Amino acid sequence: MDTFIDINYKSINKHTEELCGDKVEYIYDDDGCIIVMSDGLGSGVKANILATMTTKIAVTMLKNDASIDDTIETVINTLPECKVRKLAYSTFTIIKIDGDNNAYIAEYDNPPYFYYSQKRMLPVDKTERIIGSKKIYESYISLKEGDALCVVSDGAIHAGIGQMLNLGWSWNEINEYLKNLNHVNKSAQLINGNFIGVCNNLYNNKPGDDTTILTVKVRRPEVIDMFIGPPADKSLDKTLAEIMDASGNIKIICGGTTALIAERELGKELNVDMDSMKEDIPPIAYMDGFDLVTEGVLTLGKTLKNIKKLNESSYENLPECDSYDGCSLLTKMLTEIGTHINFYIGRAINPAHQNPNFPMGYNIKQNILDGLTEELKKAGKKINIMYL
Repeated sequence: MDTFIDINYKSINKHTEELCGDKVEYIYDDDGCIIVMSDGLGSGVKANILATMTTKIAVTMLKNDASIDDTIETVINTLPECKVRKLAYSTFTIIKIDGDNNAYIAEYDNPPYFYYSQKRMLPVDKTERIIGSKKIYESYISLKEGDALCVVSDGAIHAGIGQMLNLGWSWNEINEYLKNLNHVNKSAQLINGNFIGVCNNLYNNKPGDDTTILTVKVRRPEVIDMFIGPPADKSLDKTLAEIMDASGNIKIICGGTTALIAERELGKELNVDMDSMKEDIPPIAYMDGFDLVTEGVLTLGKTLKNIKKLNESSYENLPECDSYDGCSLLTKMLTEIGTHINFYIGRAINPAHQNPNFPMGYNIKQNILDGLTEELKKAGKKINIMYL
């Protein structure tokens, strides 16, 4: 596992529309990954359905080893053509990356993608080819660590027309902004969040078109081991401590009891930092060999809310993650730093985590962890869960 393909996308809907006419679908498999971004003609329900059909057909066929020609012909022949404008009902960009980070990109009527390498934007040789009567542009890139591909829908190009900018945000201006974002941010989610926020501002929070950015970034894997809760059987405390001690990854403890187990079994000293305490967030602690030690359920619950907001399409009311407290630090580590996250979850039941208004067996901590793992998967993280 020399590199990790960090995939993330963000969208904002056209003002007053409940559904986005842009759609992104992607899958990881043993051979690499397949990503498809489609922009349905117009906006609303019809555009959403057609863009969804395009991405689903393309990803499913390519996953099942269909050729690119067959895939594109199927997409083109399945979707109708606008009778008035004589245009296809959806555009698309297909990215297929193999296990050696060799990328194949096929573009049809989307704005040209951006390729960044070594802190600069590099031109790409593209071949024009006719597939199913449509003009497709194909290109091949051998990606290296730190490289990024960014694809935007035409809503980004149109951002600000008639409002903040007379002629919209030009491709060259977008290129310069994205180049700088890629230089200072290693996380695809951060790049996309910043970019879509600017688009929303240029539209004065009333987007005139569905707007999407997809970023594919080649990163060095950064693995986080999270230790949450004590084992169900106290005899496993030593086993938990041995796992902690043997880990060479970024190490986080969530929960006071878990921290006390580490302190006792590993012979380390636990120091609580009261300066990090907030009105509704318990303080963090320090322990040699661990990157972060926080309280359990309260901190995890607030972290889940933060990550849900970061995953939402709308970028109003973004969580503040630059504060010095357990929730902000945990959110930052899980979203900006980690690419692979291993959860070591203790099965011991804390009576304080049982809500008397719910049936027996409904565990508040487990419910939070289920939500947290789901949101992290949405953010493109690789998740592994082990119970003790």
